[in-house]
Amino acid sequence: MLRVRPRWGGARPVRTRRRRGARPGGPGTGRHAGFATAPREARQGTPATATRSAALVRPAAAPREPSATQEGEHPGGYGDPDDPSGGPRTPQGSSQPLHPGGGGGAASPGTVTRGEIIDRARTWLAAKVPYSMSAYHDGYRQDCSGFISMAWDLRSNQWTGSLASFGERITKDELQPGDMLLFHNPQDPENGSHVTLFGGWADAAHTKYTAYEQTPPRTRSLTTPYAYWTNSAQYVPYRPKNLASGSAGPRSSAFPGAAAFGPGKRGPHVTRLGEMLVARGAGRYYKIGPGPRWTEADRRATAAFQRAQGWRGAGADGLPGPRTWQYLVSGKGRDVR
Repeated sequence: MLRVRPRWGGARPVRTRRRRGARPGGPGTGRHAGFATAPREARQGTPATATRSAALVRPAAAPREPSATQEGEHPGGYGDPDDPSGGPRTPQGSSQPLHPGGGGGAASPGTVTRGEIIDRARTWLAAKVPYSMSAYHDGYRQDCSGFISMAWDLRSNQWTGSLASFGERITKDELQPGDMLLFHNPQDPENGSHVTLFGGWADAAHTKYTAYEQTPPRTRSLTTPYAYWTNSAQYVPYRPKNLASGSAGPRSSAFPGAAAFGPGKRGPHVTRLGEMLVARGAGRYYKIGPGPRWTEADRRATAAFQRAQGWRGAGADGLPGPRTWQYLVSGKGRDVR
């Protein structure tokens, strides 16, 4: 036995069987047996036996992760919703009336204020409405253009190829909460076409804004580089044609009075205050952008601006007074750092 060395091609069935069946420490074990067994099985052994043996020792395969497509969601979208830099995949349906059950099918858009537009957008945000081309929420299709149709109260489902007809083209400097940023790619509408709702500037330099949008997996609000993560130069700002008269927000420099601000208050003056605070560096206090309803974000942003001026005590209580308002409307004082 000592003179016979196992070779890769020299099969000796008897020795192979004895080694495979040997007890630990018994005949057939040791350096040569351990060296020869694996190659002999790999080159010529018994495939059926090897398969059965491997099946016994192979660890169970990890269960397949469920598909990213969940009920009511479109399979497109970002691989990582927290990293939208790859651009949206938001195919969409065509123009159509409200879906049955949506509370009526009036063809003419309703009249809305800017505050109402943001409030309507936030209802989908709170409900976490899933992205879908075939599902409907309150009669509106759950894709990016259906979301804008809902927020603007168009009372019909539009798409990126038709939304522009419901708006007036404006410049970047004219953007206000409730306007939209629209990119329609006529050559390939499903390749990049998208639309977002402008929620207010997120920095004083106007390089970032709060975007409300319907994109996989669901409605979201996110600080977004102007005009968008991809195809930025192709996005065009529009103001809704059905905007209520005077809802663009007060532009007078006169202080509207302390009664316009504080818990439970809402109105265009609150929106304007938030916009001015964002422009002065307080954008980080607004997770979803300034709106017509007074929130803790408004109080904290106001207090930060007041402290930036060196005011303390009652002068930095987070409630705007005539002096705070005048500093904001005139661009006076220090920005929030």
